[in-house]
Amino acid sequence: MDILNNEAVLSWLIGAVLVLAFTVPYLRKWRQKQADSQEKLDDAIRSGSNKAMMQHPIIDLSKCIGCGICTKVCPEGEVLGLIGGKAVLINGRKCVGHEVCQESCPVGGIEVALGDISSREDIPSLSSDLESNLNNVFIIGELGGLALIRNAVNQGIRVAKTIADRYNEESSQAPVLIVGAGPAGLACTISLMELKIPVILLDQNEAGGTILQYPRRKLVMVQPVDLPGYGQMTEKEYSKEILLEIWAGIFKKYAPDFRSGQQLLGLTQTDAGYRLKTNLEEFDASFVVLALGRRGTPRKLGVPGEEMSKVSYKLIDAESYKNHHILVVGGGDSAVEAAVGLGQQTGNTVTLSYRKDSFSRIKTRNEEHLAKAVKQGWVNILYNSQVTAIHDDHAQINQNSAILELKNDYVFVFAGGIPPFGLMDSLGVNFGTSTLQ
Repeated sequence: MDILNNEAVLSWLIGAVLVLAFTVPYLRKWRQKQADSQEKLDDAIRSGSNKAMMQHPIIDLSKCIGCGICTKVCPEGEVLGLIGGKAVLINGRKCVGHEVCQESCPVGGIEVALGDISSREDIPSLSSDLESNLNNVFIIGELGGLALIRNAVNQGIRVAKTIADRYNEESSQAPVLIVGAGPAGLACTISLMELKIPVILLDQNEAGGTILQYPRRKLVMVQPVDLPGYGQMTEKEYSKEILLEIWAGIFKKYAPDFRSGQQLLGLTQTDAGYRLKTNLEEFDASFVVLALGRRGTPRKLGVPGEEMSKVSYKLIDAESYKNHHILVVGGGDSAVEAAVGLGQQTGNTVTLSYRKDSFSRIKTRNEEHLAKAVKQGWVNILYNSQVTAIHDDHAQINQNSAILELKNDYVFVFAGGIPPFGLMDSLGVNFGTSTLQ
């Protein structure tokens, strides 16, 4: 029998050819993606960016079906990848807790959390109610280990409800003390006010928290959240100015007892609860909420000339700097954003100095903006470099043992901050399994 004249066999052959025509390219593409993910993971391991600093996706491999949705939806990009048909954490340090991967997983195989913090000396040991080892002392916001405005707001609301339950039970008359007027502290304050509980809000600066330190018109990513005193925040991005307008509107509407210029110095236990001391006043309270950020005091370079007035540790308005030679120091998002912003101003010559050989912990969007800035000639990057001295008209830099002298008018240092862990330790707050030394 002539096989080619047999319609059934011929149909099977044609079907097999069609299947192979689609399957083979798919398998090749799948294998290439696997290889790319493995290469990215190897690079991340070498640079140390695979290790998450705070919250990150925790994957249940028994549930993961390898659909790859989680690898595509993350706003930060390339936090997750597929290796061996399973989702794998690749750039854990880039995760800021959007939770889009968790919400998009069709089998519920991802949880965005802190993981095991028992040995972490940079995250406080908290109960499920966000209470520290000190009775009725709560920690919310960045200091607790979770980033994003949504997380801060939700934590503030949760703690307010917990305090309300206990406040009524204990018939306390003293106002609740909240230290920190960022998103977490503000949400907790307004929630308590709506529950008719007296509260005093303290901050060493004006209201706004970390947002105050952002450059003008910086876009802040905000996941949908119901902000007490305002309502639903539905936009994906808000400018710094819009966020501060929202803050101002809430303050005007509720008029909370807010006291600025109050730097927290100490917290001691009393028979009635606690006595909180600032640089200006002392307060008695039964409940204390610490809504502090993690940035703390700006970390300095410790080099000659750093005390000069041309050296700054934050950039508020890039447009006010034009026709200058500017040095930006640092390898994080703040440094990159400052360099790109300054580089786009008329007549500026901008150099970005970073002590490592690549940027491993910046957002994908900033990577793209920096690549464009370098290509356009707006920014020059000096990898493997360290500032050794700052002078009136130039800065001295050591790059791979070679000493460079750059003409310079201004220096912006973004070397991170010294977190308030020492202060927390002095208050008696435990971190991980033990108090910081």
